[in-house]
Amino acid sequence: MNRTVIFNPIFTQETKRRLAQRDISIVPNWAKHLPPALVKLLFSQSGAAGAWTFTNEGRTKLLDATFNVETDTFKMALFLSTSNISATSTTYAGLTNEHANANGYTTGGITVALSLTGTTTVKADIDTDPVWTANGGSIVARFAVIYEVGGNVLCYCLLDSTPADVTVTDGNTLTVAAHASGVFDLA
Repeated sequence: MNRTVIFNPIFTQETKRRLAQRDISIVPNWAKHLPPALVKLLFSQSGAAGAWTFTNEGRTKLLDATFNVETDTFKMALFLSTSNISATSTTYAGLTNEHANANGYTTGGITVALSLTGTTTVKADIDTDPVWTANGGSIVARFAVIYEVGGNVLCYCLLDSTPADVTVTDGNTLTVAAHASGVFDLA
């Protein structure tokens, strides 16, 4: 697939999002002297998940110890592009447009265990990355949400930072793997 490349622009986030939807890469000016294949490799905007984003209440509940990362039960659920997930979301029950209970996805998602490591910098990570296998049709999602089984949302991420929907066709798997630095860290 051919991509259009724009060097050193100053665009709003909305303009960058629209350009990415049209398969246009935005790269720094210094990269214009690199071979096109290297530019594509370094600055491709598709396929990478976004960073985990705390909800406002999730951050507060973590800091006031309402959430206990090591002992509470958490789940990860998948949501459509039409979901209302945002920084102001509070509870799982208040979220809209979760993937339907079909095609290898079960409403409510998959249980995930979070663990803490480190002393100076404490990292919270998912012990075993959740995996969904599409069966009988495709799984299509835009967001992954981590929430406490008691109902409160901790954080969410875009499954593709473009942003775009991620489609897993029948017989294939979707693994939501946390970044090497974990879901979040405190330093």
